[in-house]
Amino acid sequence: MHSASCDGVSGGVARYEDAVRHVVGILGRNISCDYDSTEKRGSEFIARGLISMLKVRRARERMDDIDELIDAAQTFYADARRDENGRSRSWEHCYRVFRDARTDPSPDYDYLSLHLAFYLASWGMYRGSSFLLQKDYKVLVPIVEEILKPEYDCLFGVACADLREAEVQGSLEKLYKCIAKHFQPIRNEVAGREVPTPVSPVLITKILMGTLGCVPAYDRFFQDGVATYKVTTQEYSLESVHKLAKFYEAHNDRLEEARRGMRVGDLTYPQMKLLDMGFWQIGFEKS
Repeated sequence: MHSASCDGVSGGVARYEDAVRHVVGILGRNISCDYDSTEKRGSEFIARGLISMLKVRRARERMDDIDELIDAAQTFYADARRDENGRSRSWEHCYRVFRDARTDPSPDYDYLSLHLAFYLASWGMYRGSSFLLQKDYKVLVPIVEEILKPEYDCLFGVACADLREAEVQGSLEKLYKCIAKHFQPIRNEVAGREVPTPVSPVLITKILMGTLGCVPAYDRFFQDGVATYKVTTQEYSLESVHKLAKFYEAHNDRLEEARRGMRVGDLTYPQMKLLDMGFWQIGFEKS
């Protein structure tokens, strides 16, 4: 049987995982050659052992990743608790009034639009380059009216397991497109021309997070956070949300234990808000 050094492993493979793959590759070639059965069994035994070691290491790394995500989400949550008038509270106020409005037979769309506008302003959506800065809060009223339609009840505080349902995904896609369609002519008017690029997914996902808590806000820090662990794509899509939901389900017990401590009065943070906070905080700290 070949020694590790005869095929260049001693040249220094930087990462443990690369070294394991390299040695397994050597052993795999040996196994395919015409060696006696004893030598083949020895190669197979070592290969299986190395693969098992790699799986254990990866499992430990995943646990470390979950610990870091939970710590980051709890840091974000604790920061919000320290300042009763901090900008993080804007999400709580917005989410709460939209929750209550879903069971109100005569919701105050004007009042809700004000809440949504201030929440968006708290999170950078009224910066100087934003077309919203040139409009008052009333441009949000048609969006609020759409969001409160009963067909979108399934999206409010939706559990990640339910995001796999075709009906839920269909409602999410429809609402996303409705918001984009509403903003497009307003943006063109402000620009004085037809803007060829799509309406910002950052804006739309912030609206969805603030009013329904059904998807994270795909802003820069969140994108940097998910890229760190390669949990999902950095760009918003239904597939990206589906990958996030699968990630949550894979670690449901740990994440749910942490989420149960994230509440304000009778308001419990939804699952996607935990992911939103955690990955945002990770991206923020790495910036």
